[in-house]
Amino acid sequence: MKHFSHMDVSSFAEAAKNSTGKTAIIAGGTDLLGTLKDEILPTYPEKLINIKTVSDGAYITEDGDKVRIGALTRVQDVADSELIQTKFAALAQAAAKVASPTIRSMGTIGGNICQQHRCWYFRCADNRFNCLRKGGNYCPAHVGENQYHSIFGDQEGCYAVNSQETAPALIALGATIETTSRSIPAADFFAANGVRSNVLADDEIVTEIVLPNVEYKSAFSKFALRKAIDFAVVNCAVATGSDGKTAIVLGGVYPAPVRCTTAEAAVAGGISAETAAAAGDAAVESATPLANNAYKVEIARTVVKRTLLELTK
Repeated sequence: MKHFSHMDVSSFAEAAKNSTGKTAIIAGGTDLLGTLKDEILPTYPEKLINIKTVSDGAYITEDGDKVRIGALTRVQDVADSELIQTKFAALAQAAAKVASPTIRSMGTIGGNICQQHRCWYFRCADNRFNCLRKGGNYCPAHVGENQYHSIFGDQEGCYAVNSQETAPALIALGATIETTSRSIPAADFFAANGVRSNVLADDEIVTEIVLPNVEYKSAFSKFALRKAIDFAVVNCAVATGSDGKTAIVLGGVYPAPVRCTTAEAAVAGGISAETAAAAGDAAVESATPLANNAYKVEIARTVVKRTLLELTK
C-alpha cells in the first residue's frame, strides 16, 4: 500500500465537507482495503475518512410510513432483522447472500451499495488496464475475456456488471437512497460513473436507505458458481405491492440493475407457471450477449421464472 493519512469524523456532514477527489470513505473496509492493496486505481487517495466513528449511523427503524436503514448498519444485521424479513423479504434474502459471514459482519449496507464493479480488467492489480472507467478510451471486456460481463450491451461504453447483491431488491422494493445532499430513487442510483458504480459526487455520502413502510410479498434469488463468497453470475429480485403490481429486477447482467418491464407485463394478470415462464422469456428478449457469455441469457431467463414462483408458495 501507499501512504495515506487517516481522519475520524463525528458526522456524515463532516465527512462530506472533507471529501474530495483525493480522499476515500472507509466504513467496514471490505471493498476498499483490497482496492488500496492492489493499487487498481489511477489516483491513490491521499486521505481515508473514517465514518465508523459516526455514532448514530447504524439503525433499522419504522418512522410512520417509512422504514429507515442507517448507512452504517451491518449487512448481517439487515439479513437478521425481523422487520426486514417480514416486510422486505427480498432485501433480507439478498443481504444473507452477500459474500461470507465474516464479510457480512464487517461490511455495511451503505458500503455494499457503493462498492465498485468487479470487472477483472477494472480490478487488475497495479492498474495494468487503463480502461474507459479510469481515463482510457475503450473497454477491454468488449473484445476480451467477457464471460461474466453484460448481456444487455454497454453503459457509456462499459460492459462491467453491477456487483451489489442488495441493489435489485432495493429497486424492486421502491427504496430511496438518502445522501448528505439529496434523495435518489434506488432505480437511479447505480451507474458507471468513472471509478464509481453509482451517481455520487466526490463530496456526497450515503446516509440512509428509506423504504415504503408497506408489507411486500417479495423474493430474491442468486446464481453463483459457489454458494459462498462468490459474486452472482445473475441475481433477481421480485416484489408485489398492495396494488398487485409486480416489480422484476435483474442484477449481474449490466452495469446497473435492469428493471424488466416487459417481464412485469407478462405477470400483470397473476403469477403461474405459464406466466412466470413467459416473464423469463420477456426479461431476456432484448439481450445482446458478448462472445463468451451467451450462457448467461438462459440463466437469467430461469432465475426470473424461479424467483417469481417463490411468490406463489
